[in-house]
Amino acid sequence: MSRSNRPNIGSLLFFASAFALGVYFTFAAVQGDFGLFRRVEITAEKDVLSRDLEALTAEIKESENLTRRLSDTYLDLDLLDQQARSVLGLLRSDEIVIR
Repeated sequence: MSRSNRPNIGSLLFFASAFALGVYFTFAAVQGDFGLFRRVEITAEKDVLSRDLEALTAEIKESENLTRRLSDTYLDLDLLDQQARSVLGLLRSDEIVIR
């Protein structure tokens, strides 16, 4: 019996499965849960959330300042007058309202 130069089916199956695994791991590295695209999405989301945090921190500081200015220990009469006008709709007796 003569042997032909045909490759063995086992080695062909081995290389096909190795190629398939390589393609799978490459796809997972790029688009998987921990892949490159997900990393870019997480970085962009982190930037948006950081900006939101800065805006909320500034809003909290402003609210704390207004609260401190209306506290018993430090009362800002101009701020109290402004709040009474805007929230309660109060006016002084010598003022005229034009709508």
